Order: sequence, then C-alpha cells, then structure tokens
Amino acid sequence: MLFPERLHVSRSLRKRLRQACYTVTFNHAFDQVVQACAETPRHGQHGTWITPAMQVAYNRLHHLGHAHSVECWADGTLVGGLYGLAIGRVFFGESMFAHASDASKVAFVHLVERLRREGYRLIDCQVETDHLRSLGAEPIPRRSFVQLLERECGGAT
Repeated sequence: MLFPERLHVSRSLRKRLRQACYTVTFNHAFDQVVQACAETPRHGQHGTWITPAMQVAYNRLHHLGHAHSVECWADGTLVGGLYGLAIGRVFFGESMFAHASDASKVAFVHLVERLRREGYRLIDCQVETDHLRSLGAEPIPRRSFVQLLERECGGAT
C-alpha cells in the first residue's frame, strides 16, 4: 500500500528524473504495456499470471475508462511502464515492467504525482517487494485496508 503523500524518491532516482532520459506518457500504449508486463521475465517466477483472457479483459476496462497505463519511452521505444485500475480515489496497481534502468520507477513516480494532484488517497501495490518499499510502500493490516477501500472507493467494494 502506498499513500501518495508518502512517496519516497531516493537521491539517485531524483537525479534520474532530472536527467529526463525517458519520455513519459499516460494511456498512450495500454495494450503494449500489458503485453510487456506479461512477457517480461521476473526473478523467482516462472511464467505469468497475465493470461490472454486477462489481457482482453484489461483492454476492455481500459476502453471503458477504468484501466490506465503509464509508459516510459527511450528514443521512441517502450522501455518501461505499469498499468492498473482506478476505482473511486484508489488506484490498484496490476503490474509493471522495466527494460531499461529505473524505467518502472520513473513511471511509478509520475503516476503517484498525477494521482496526488487528482485527489487519490491510496495506491494498492498488491505485492510487497523491495522495489515498492524503496518507493514508500508499506504493508497495512487487512482490516485497515478494507476500511480504507470502503471509504475511498465510494461504495464500489
């Protein structure tokens, strides 16, 4: 779980952001991001949970305005990104990938900054990882999580 106001940007990531080595877009290549997330190997995992049927479903949700992506580009090539669902004032992160150094972190920082400006209260990171903890994500008790969802999803839970 990440509360947008608690985003932590390390000194090295702040430097990477200032270098502006990536062009960041929102909802420009949703299907490509989902595909890259499905195809990018992950340390300690075999295969993917993002099946073709799930890709179709997420693309439908995107066309309905519920699923969103953030893309990082280098010289016109998609090198990182993430996607997830927006419900109420909560963003549910589904997956992220990076094919270049810090590309998923840059996408995440841009996402958090945008969500903060738009009044989002919570980002559900789903899986606790060192990568997400380094950005300020923290575990919370399930009971607290459910209470936050009831309040911030506008009854959509």
